[in-house]
Amino acid sequence: MDGVDHYELLGVSRGASEAEIKAAYRSLARVMHPDAGGTSGTFRMLQEAYETLSDPRRRADYDANIVAGATAPMPRSSAGTRPGPAGRPHSQGRRQQGGGTDRRHFGGDPEFVPPAPRPDPDDLPWWHTIDPGERIRFLPATEYGHTPVLVAVAGWLLFLPGMLALAPTVLVLTMWLVPVMAVTGFLRSVPHRLPTGRAERAFLAEFGGHRVFGDPGAVRGEPAGRLTAELMAEYLTRLPGVRIFHGLSWPGSVLADVDHAVLCGRRLVLVESKMWLPGHYTADGSGTFRRNGRRFRGGATRLPESITAYRDLLPDSEVCGALVLYPSRAGEVTTGDIADVPAPPMTPEQFVRELGRWLSQEPATIDREAFRTVLDRLV
Repeated sequence: MDGVDHYELLGVSRGASEAEIKAAYRSLARVMHPDAGGTSGTFRMLQEAYETLSDPRRRADYDANIVAGATAPMPRSSAGTRPGPAGRPHSQGRRQQGGGTDRRHFGGDPEFVPPAPRPDPDDLPWWHTIDPGERIRFLPATEYGHTPVLVAVAGWLLFLPGMLALAPTVLVLTMWLVPVMAVTGFLRSVPHRLPTGRAERAFLAEFGGHRVFGDPGAVRGEPAGRLTAELMAEYLTRLPGVRIFHGLSWPGSVLADVDHAVLCGRRLVLVESKMWLPGHYTADGSGTFRRNGRRFRGGATRLPESITAYRDLLPDSEVCGALVLYPSRAGEVTTGDIADVPAPPMTPEQFVRELGRWLSQEPATIDREAFRTVLDRLV
């Protein structure tokens, strides 16, 4: 983002209100989104400008940096150089003695691509407890009502007169009631063992062969988004009931407000992928991020807003978030233990381990109503 003015990119004045910034962003996003013919690079720039100016604290920091940059003294020589020893010019802040790159440059490397993570299944406690071929159970369960029970009772009534003539009344009633109770209990408490109902067959015919929905290449955050998409497809699909979505909108929005989502049973995980500077990341109870123990202002997430929106949309489901971090230049990103915060920072390995464990509580369950609700938000 060096050299790109957020206000100029959005086409608003420096005194623009939050509503004006949001309206400008929505208008530009419709034409700059990769699905509308834009490029992922320009769309990421637009996203960064909006996220910065829509956050009062980040906007204040940004404005302060602009003022500081405007009042900073100009270099004493042209073309970005300053005099070196014996009057020889050298590039300002770009080279060290011996021609190497200046290690004081702490920004992300735009050419850097983080290595693809490859968690070892033996390090995933949930991995070997899952049977990938387990039969899917649907929610809400098919209601079989009272008809099967009435049929069973009527059938046994036909045999009752003959049985009374051959055996004592108490014995006959016992022999008659036990099968009726057994059939009733089976039909009412274990419906998923019965043949698939009409609603389930229709669902399977429409969606049964698909487990991933949306295009991972169209979401913001590449290549981080692409790496997370590959992780989910390779590891989380071991859970038979998992369905993965790329690019979801909030209710009332037409944009891809959520990078990824994973649904299994009544549990939904909203996921964002970010490339941040190497370091150790934690989040406190208020959701404030810290890098190496200091408050981190180099990035933001909209996951808390997404979680709130989807909890309202799916009141009967459990909704949580995960912020998957990758290094933006050579180095390592580490994270602390999972905190009780809306968007805990995670390494890719931690993401697969923790989310797989959480979703494996109902590994072969599909909530058809929740699935359709999430699918309707697919951009």
